[in-house]
Amino acid sequence: MAKTSFAPALHAVLRHEGGYSNHPDDPGGPTMKGVIQRVYDGYRRGKGLGVRPVREIAEEELQDIYRRQYWNAIRADELPEGIDYVVFDGAVNSGPGQSVKWLQRALGLPADGEMGAVTLAAARTAAETAPARLVDAICDRRLAMLKALKTWPVFGRGWGRRVEEVRKAGKAWATGAGPARRIPVLEGQGSTIPAGKAPVASARPGPKPQAGAGAAAGGLAASAVSEAARQIAPHAQASATLALVFTGLTLLGLALTLGGVTYVWWSARAGARRAAILDLLPTGPAS
Repeated sequence: MAKTSFAPALHAVLRHEGGYSNHPDDPGGPTMKGVIQRVYDGYRRGKGLGVRPVREIAEEELQDIYRRQYWNAIRADELPEGIDYVVFDGAVNSGPGQSVKWLQRALGLPADGEMGAVTLAAARTAAETAPARLVDAICDRRLAMLKALKTWPVFGRGWGRRVEEVRKAGKAWATGAGPARRIPVLEGQGSTIPAGKAPVASARPGPKPQAGAGAAAGGLAASAVSEAARQIAPHAQASATLALVFTGLTLLGLALTLGGVTYVWWSARAGARRAAILDLLPTGPAS
């Protein structure tokens, strides 16, 4: 049988997942050792078995789900050691497709979320030349996305610690210091810190109001100010006060116009940053 790192990688993942939880802000709902009720229901039905509470999951079922739906989904047995664990942990927390995208972005490939021959070959090459750098790149992208989720204020403390431990263990493993099971857990990490699933669907909404609406509002305000300035203009030379009002209105109209343009620029830039962090930008296949 080919060598696999599944057992030590799962051991490391389960240190973060804890036992049973049903946090009201967790989009996964009832969860037992990282397996959510919906996934467990699908697994049981696929086996021709009746559904039951996920907290009653058997150890054999747990390992089978992790292997089939996460480990095999990212083709972890074909990834370099250490990198397999880093991508596996991300897959468990945010879904296999999202975790593969982090790897692909770290490798400079189009992020289609599919683990194909091109991605695997690039991962092997990067792991041979700069494994620690690859782990850092994956974890940096993962952490950036987590911070963009609306549940970050609730789960951010646990997620941040988890990513940093995955980073530390992944680097040690990828550089030959040993499997992740030998890397000590960071102080304070454990089931007392809510874990929570982190799918991209939990992202905060984009900038509002829409850039077009902001520009239109700024344009209307600038037009109103300009019209007021136009009406005062014929009388400005006869009164110092009106001259000051005219100057003030002219400058205000200019500021409102610039403000509308600036808002359009800011909104577009913020939206582009958000799309990049959440891997929403359309790309060609990486495979």
